Amino acid sequence: MELPQLPDGLELVRTTDVFNNSTAPSGLRKAHRVADGVWGRLVIHSGDVVFVFEDAPDEPIAVGAGGSVVIPPARYHHVDLDGPATFAVEFYRAPQDAVPTPGEESTGLRND
Repeated sequence: MELPQLPDGLELVRTTDVFNNSTAPSGLRKAHRVADGVWGRLVIHSGDVVFVFEDAPDEPIAVGAGGSVVIPPARYHHVDLDGPATFAVEFYRAPQDAVPTPGEESTGLRND
């Protein structure tokens, strides 16, 4: 699978706090999506995280410390946290698009 890349010209809107296995919102571990017009980038600080696009469940992406995965708008995905890890999510938008409300950039940031 060819991994998505951030398009040129996007600007960083916000970076979440650094999460670990205990503090990660439960919504990140089940299917969720980044808001329309918003791009995400999962950035791994330590450990390993398995990232899965829901439309390609047989092609999990193992991401280690220093690695990242770009998440296109509206594409459903989830993370698996098998071992200790720390990570954050960055959110980007095109300059002409509305700035998303903090916490509403992704349905996975909600603790359901």
